[in-house]
Amino acid sequence: MFLSIDFHSDVAIYLQIVRQVKAAIAAGSMRPGQLLPSARVLSGQLAINPNTVARAFTELQSAGVIESLRGRGMVISTGAAALCRRHRDDVLAERIGEVLGEAWHAGLDQSKIQAIVDSELKKLTKTTPAVHVESSEDNSSASTKG
Repeated sequence: MFLSIDFHSDVAIYLQIVRQVKAAIAAGSMRPGQLLPSARVLSGQLAINPNTVARAFTELQSAGVIESLRGRGMVISTGAAALCRRHRDDVLAERIGEVLGEAWHAGLDQSKIQAIVDSELKKLTKTTPAVHVESSEDNSSASTKG
């Protein structure tokens, strides 16, 4: 599992872990049933306190994203992908809404805002996304793969 911790960020380290795990699940890079490294192993890889990883795991478990399997450790929950996609979509909608609100209150009219959005989206579609997302939003075909 690859996580990148920004020690200079205003975002707490445990929240960075939570967000990155949710993003990886939403994108399909981590799948239901996948075993997570132990808090001790992950803390060693990230050079952080094991309690920080344990706090992130507790947060993810409370959210229903991961679950504990006796004798095995923490695994991605069955419904985690849909849950994480909804969370990702809600967070992005909120952030986009904030930017659109800023544009609106700065005096741009709807057609100008739409032109900016269309222009930026056109630029983005010419690039490769950082993560590959399966075409099926419910990933139903992924659950049948062994």
